[in-house]
Amino acid sequence: MSEIIVVYDGQCELCRNSISWIAKKLEITALDFHTAELSALDLTKKQCSREVFVVTQNVRASGAAAVALLLKRRGNKVLARLITISGPIGRTSYKWVAANRSSRPVKVLAILISRATR
Repeated sequence: MSEIIVVYDGQCELCRNSISWIAKKLEITALDFHTAELSALDLTKKQCSREVFVVTQNVRASGAAAVALLLKRRGNKVLARLITISGPIGRTSYKWVAANRSSRPVKVLAILISRATR
């Protein structure tokens, strides 16, 4: 298992495409919360249904903070910093995307990320 564990929604196209894009440059262990043994990570399905979690030996992050952490570790430091300094805007944007996974804008974003992994 990798040092970085990502617990995500394996039924979400944006989530799957994002995991593929992240994994191109960063070694991660990606766990679909629908099938993973969450109790070993002290997480619940309810928590994981709302947001992504990143767990390392020293850090546990969720939502926008988890995305920023993955981007930073992947080498996308500017984008990670923008998400971090945006504060409530970044967190609110993440929550909107997570709550509207089947919306047209999120589907378009999923397609764009998919194209970036080719």
